Amino acid sequence: MDETMRLLAEGCGFSAVAGLDSGSIVVREEVRAACAANKCGAYGLNWACPPACGSLEDCAAKMRAFSSGVLVQSSSALRDSFDYPAMEEAGRRHNRRLRRFAEKLKALHPRALVLGAGPCTVCRPCTYPSLPCRFPDKMASSLEAQGIVVSELCLANNLPYYYGPGILTYTGCALFSANIFRMVKPSVA
Repeated sequence: MDETMRLLAEGCGFSAVAGLDSGSIVVREEVRAACAANKCGAYGLNWACPPACGSLEDCAAKMRAFSSGVLVQSSSALRDSFDYPAMEEAGRRHNRRLRRFAEKLKALHPRALVLGAGPCTVCRPCTYPSLPCRFPDKMASSLEAQGIVVSELCLANNLPYYYGPGILTYTGCALFSANIFRMVKPSVA
């Protein structure tokens, strides 16, 4: 993994960072079908979720356009397996880190694709389907909305997914192409 990406991600507060081989991304219809079951309550209500995020084929094609990537994780300890307030707060922290990371990453890779965990939460309520997305440059679809089994993606890229009992981990990623790297001139003091 590129050292710049690792440092950038770690600087945003992620607990684990790993290089992502874009060839390891596999989309699965059963993951998209799980989205359609609407257990999270965002299906058909969010621009970053199905069906608004595009067909599974469109999502796969969009991701194949990138040559490099990075996986990022945020882990949190829970008091017990029913500690829903801590789970929700951990998700909010992860999404804040992901938005910060996306802002910094896009200064280097303007067309980077950032994928998170859960529905996009940039604005509430989402304008879907009545109005266009207010912040398309900030929107982050989830790995699952793209049809990705997160545990398989982590395993394929040598990043643990399970950190033991009582530890909740959220995973996101960023895809970019090395050939679109924008050179940033160092500032002179």
